[in-house]
Amino acid sequence: MMEELLEILASIRPDVDFEHETKLIDDEILDSFDIISIVGELNDHYNIEINVEDLEPDNFNTVKAMLELITKRQEG
Repeated sequence: MMEELLEILASIRPDVDFEHETKLIDDEILDSFDIISIVGELNDHYNIEINVEDLEPDNFNTVKAMLELITKRQEG
């Protein structure tokens, strides 16, 4: 699932090293438009619903955090 997520993220922002970056939001590597794109792709690809309450920096600072969010939403 990690490789799949990395491919999705690379399709949105190929210039970012998602695998090694740990402060995607805190260091302003991703902006609000990137997050909207990522959320849309994750919702579609994983058939989940990331809601407004999930839009916290901690959920998007790392790929690991995004994977945890996906898993949480899949479990309902």
